Amino acid sequence: MWKPDRRSKKPLYQQIADDMERRILYGEYPPGSFLPSERKLAEQIEVNRSTVVQAYEELRAKGIVESSSGSGTRVSKRLLGVTPSLTPNWRAYARGGTFAPNLPMIRRIREVLRERGSIIDFASGELSPDLYPNQAIQQLLREAPFEAPLGYDDPQGFLPLRETLVSFLDKQLNIRTTESSILITSGSQQSLYLITQCLLAPGDAVAIEDPSYSYSLPMFQSAGLRLFRLPVHENGIDPEEIESLFRQHRIRMIFLNPNYQNPTGSILAASKRPRLLKLAAELGIPIVEDDPFSLTSFDNRPPANLKSIDAHGSVLYVGSLSKIAASGLRVGWLIAPQTVVKRLADARQQMDFGLSVVPQWLANEFLRSGLFDRHIRFLRDALSRKQLHLMTALNRMLADKFSCIPAQGGLNSWLKLNQPVDDSKLLEESLKRGVVFMPGTVFGSEPGYVRFSFARPADHELESGIQKFAQALHALND
Repeated sequence: MWKPDRRSKKPLYQQIADDMERRILYGEYPPGSFLPSERKLAEQIEVNRSTVVQAYEELRAKGIVESSSGSGTRVSKRLLGVTPSLTPNWRAYARGGTFAPNLPMIRRIREVLRERGSIIDFASGELSPDLYPNQAIQQLLREAPFEAPLGYDDPQGFLPLRETLVSFLDKQLNIRTTESSILITSGSQQSLYLITQCLLAPGDAVAIEDPSYSYSLPMFQSAGLRLFRLPVHENGIDPEEIESLFRQHRIRMIFLNPNYQNPTGSILAASKRPRLLKLAAELGIPIVEDDPFSLTSFDNRPPANLKSIDAHGSVLYVGSLSKIAASGLRVGWLIAPQTVVKRLADARQQMDFGLSVVPQWLANEFLRSGLFDRHIRFLRDALSRKQLHLMTALNRMLADKFSCIPAQGGLNSWLKLNQPVDDSKLLEESLKRGVVFMPGTVFGSEPGYVRFSFARPADHELESGIQKFAQALHALND
């Protein structure tokens, strides 16, 4: 985000006025649209509010903006001779459409993360930069010549990558499949989006875990689906509740994250899995298994996934490199019957004509090299160490104020606070102190739960981040 240059001889307020005028003239703020409030803009660009007030006064003096008490400051509708009747109502357009926006609390968190690079980030469910396989990628780029064609690729994805995934998934997770049953996507979220848009219809009932990352995704709301919850216990969901939901609501699909579930970190008990698959087969309900974390198992023994023991063809399996390598690679995969793969590949081709071949080629080189095995061993050790560091800091600074089952894999720790708390107030108090987390209500839980991603902060930030969170929690009780 742009910020004024404090070394410039031009006054800060004038720099702000000039930047805002440029944005207005370039159409970023069309006639009739509102500018950021003085307080909000001051926070974003890290100046005093009085400086922004002075900048807005400069724009008002030029006739570029106009203000009214209680309504804020907006671009003049008569700017450059444009009359109100010719100006599209962009605010109404932005509120329209069928694709729902993110939850307000998630938008607030992401806005803060964009604007304040120094904040300690327990909210983002991704790896810290020091855990990315940068050296391995650089080595591959030096040693492996890129010879793939740069035209439109197969709608199912880069064939060499799909062939590599066949052996990779068999070796790593005991999943047996063929290259024709794999669709390459830009990540788990695109796989889920294609499933909700192409295999379900508005009004369909689906079952999701409670709490669940799925609850935070607007794609389910955008697709017009009815969500019914399966409570997550210490050892995962209760399969028997699926039959009850099916009888009452005719559930058409089940979305599960059985291994190191997001956000709770729970593992679906091995004893429950055969019963779950048997019920799904008897009722004819597909299971979407979202499996981003299995390979992060701290003991180097990933739990068996549903797909590896699926004898009925009921499981659509979703995986990606985002949580085990780097989110910026944007490579994921979906394993499904060929009928489904062809349907989703056709839809994805209508969206973007397929993924860029370059990251697919790079992912293929990485997965089939010995560099991936070395990276995943390093990653497991690093995540285990970070999680232990986080739990040590929590136990020292919050003692009996929370309860938590330590994670055995994945990127997240799930806390239950042992006192009533307002999630929004706790978040704001934390933001004031320079730390951000995901409130449990984002995932559909009741207030008083917190998800900390221990993978994102640097090692030296873990303790100071918990200290800031503890101060915020104490402030609510003062």
